[in-house]
Amino acid sequence: MKTLKALRRISQGLFLFLFFYLFLQTESKGFDELGYPVKVFLDLDPLIFLSTLLSSRSIVKLFYLSLVTILITIIFGRVFCGWICPFGTLNNLVGLLKKRETYRFKRFQIKYYILFFLLSASLFTLQFSGLMDPISLLIRSMTVNIYPSFNYAVRAIFDFLYSLDIRVLESVYSIIKRSVLSFEQTFYRQSLFIGGLFLLILGLNLYERRFWCRYLCPLGALLGLLSRYSLLKRSVSEGCNSCGICERNCPSGAINKSQEWLQTECFQCFNCDDLCPQKAVKSGFKEQRGLQVDLTRRQVITYISAGILSVPFIRTTPFLKEEFLNPRLIRPPGSLEEKEFLRRCIRCGECMKVCITNGLQPAFLEAGLEALWTPVLVPKIGYCEYRCTLCGQVCPTGAIRRLSLHEKAKVKIGLAMIDKGRCLPYAHGRPCIVCEEVCPTPKKAIWFERIMIKDRDGKELEIQQPHVDLELCIGCGICEAKCPVVDRPAIYVTSIGESRSKVNQLLLE
Repeated sequence: MKTLKALRRISQGLFLFLFFYLFLQTESKGFDELGYPVKVFLDLDPLIFLSTLLSSRSIVKLFYLSLVTILITIIFGRVFCGWICPFGTLNNLVGLLKKRETYRFKRFQIKYYILFFLLSASLFTLQFSGLMDPISLLIRSMTVNIYPSFNYAVRAIFDFLYSLDIRVLESVYSIIKRSVLSFEQTFYRQSLFIGGLFLLILGLNLYERRFWCRYLCPLGALLGLLSRYSLLKRSVSEGCNSCGICERNCPSGAINKSQEWLQTECFQCFNCDDLCPQKAVKSGFKEQRGLQVDLTRRQVITYISAGILSVPFIRTTPFLKEEFLNPRLIRPPGSLEEKEFLRRCIRCGECMKVCITNGLQPAFLEAGLEALWTPVLVPKIGYCEYRCTLCGQVCPTGAIRRLSLHEKAKVKIGLAMIDKGRCLPYAHGRPCIVCEEVCPTPKKAIWFERIMIKDRDGKELEIQQPHVDLELCIGCGICEAKCPVVDRPAIYVTSIGESRSKVNQLLLE
């Protein structure tokens, strides 16, 4: 079994490397087309598949890949957790810092109750699974905090070296910049909070190894249910002398002091086979079935009921009515109507990762708790690039439709409005044409009216005052981003007029 143990470690390393490689590739390379982004891991995720199926009543084509994970689990058990999951591997690596393992918690049931809560909520169209799904959580945390922090630290180190006139590492920086650094430094709202939660989860491994995987992971719970009848099983012969080595070295805590084996918790790591001094442990397809986690009927019913009751509790908010949508809730181009968008969006953050202007940010409470961490465009941070459709290319659930450039040019995500009390030509008689200059539509959506005004001394001046063409403006926000009135721009974008809504429109007679 030493060979299997070595293969497992190689498999974990390769999949972790593949995850990071695809994550780095999930960005613009200078043209409007991506290779295969990191969402392949989401396509393999049966929890995302099942929750999206329940909440949206539809199937995303590429999610058929998750059937491969389901089939492997039914045959071999939770090998995804032990051999493939990049988040599980990270937890395992941090857990190695803990010198001696002690099992203090032993509450495997919690993750199953979390799973029942999430799926019952999804059944009533409340999509919260992405908040706790390990793959979605990892991509979101990497996008919003870990990767930007890494970029900032690397750039700061080399800037410091340059300030000391140490130039010998220029070639090293050039290689790092081309291979692992983002094109520009990105910044995200709630970065500290999202990153802090991620580091807290990793830190729990110092309390007990793979704490998240054992007690909190809803995907692990789903795979545990699927592995109840897996064909590959563990057996212990009469040669076992109860030395406890297998219990102390089990990364999933699936072996108790009586050498009993919890089948639903086993990662199929084969540590127990390798370490047994009596060679009394072996795995095979003809062995007896192991123990299952004891899930009390009362608790299962309680958490299913909690998931169902959470739907009206969370949705008693005016934001669910389109006429009361937050005007600054500007969704990416191609986004579905708001209710359907929320049924599909899993908050993975891939659209934010590929946004070339850093304009897509995680929402907080702009549309209520249900929209937490969904993407929203913040033009003051970054506008929607006119010739970019990357966000639709990476969305794993179809919450953002994939658009061609021709389709994208016709999609409105909002409208620009002019604050005449702050606009330089209106309020102060100063010439300014920035908004018209940067407008990307072929026929400018911003046009000027030439008028004559008098300055303080009575001298007549000709000023061009901007107007927004409601038919041509697509709400990209570049005018707001580039407005020279930088504190609170004199031209700003709201969601009114968006193509995806029949209600959120200007009421023109």
